[in-house]
Amino acid sequence: METTALIAACAAVLLGAGLQRVAGMGLGMVAAPVLTVLLGASVGVLVSNVAAIVTALLILRALRDRVDWRRVGTVLPLMLVGSALGALTVREADSAWLDVIVGGSVLTALAASAVLRRRVRIKGRPVAVLTGLAAGFMNTTSGVAAPAWTAYALATRWDHRSFAATLQPLLIVMNTMSVATKLGLGAIPPGSLPAWWVWPVLLAGVLAGVGLGTVLARRIPTRVAARVALTIAVAGAVTALARGLLTVGPL
Repeated sequence: METTALIAACAAVLLGAGLQRVAGMGLGMVAAPVLTVLLGASVGVLVSNVAAIVTALLILRALRDRVDWRRVGTVLPLMLVGSALGALTVREADSAWLDVIVGGSVLTALAASAVLRRRVRIKGRPVAVLTGLAAGFMNTTSGVAAPAWTAYALATRWDHRSFAATLQPLLIVMNTMSVATKLGLGAIPPGSLPAWWVWPVLLAGVLAGVGLGTVLARRIPTRVAARVALTIAVAGAVTALARGLLTVGPL
């Protein structure tokens, strides 16, 4: 990885980790689209998955008392199914189409969040289970599942503090499954991964981001941080989608 690309990747990971500490989400939405552009769709999403695991583990320590473990248990089985389907998609689809999937899935989920914000309320176990299936698939293919959970939280009027805390164990499990299924099913050859020295640099970015977010969480309103994360996510998703469509060419 070139120095400029590594700096940009670290900046995306740092910002995403910081926003996740403040708003409960942000690493995947911010880092995945950027890393996709820098490293390619499949490898970029895998690196985002790994960074998300570390970020969520660090944040869970601070928010564990607010986690709704009952909801976690409800959605985990279908998350595994969605992750496996996503890994098969990564293995079979070419990089251009993965760019389209990354950009399109993020934009679709964000649009759904905006629609459901307008006084639409849903409830019931089947909806939570289907959300887990969609989140598992999206997290493996695009590295972004928070918008799917955000849409569900908005529609069910889920208290944000509980939502932000519960999202952390879900992100840990989802990203771990995503990494395991993609590597286990041969979706990403080990030789295509970044050099070993890139990982500790990105880890430093995660630690710095969570540390910065811990300080900022006392000063920045959650809504402000969430809006910044969503704005950056849209920009990154549009970039990935445009690149994929240009590579694929006319349908």
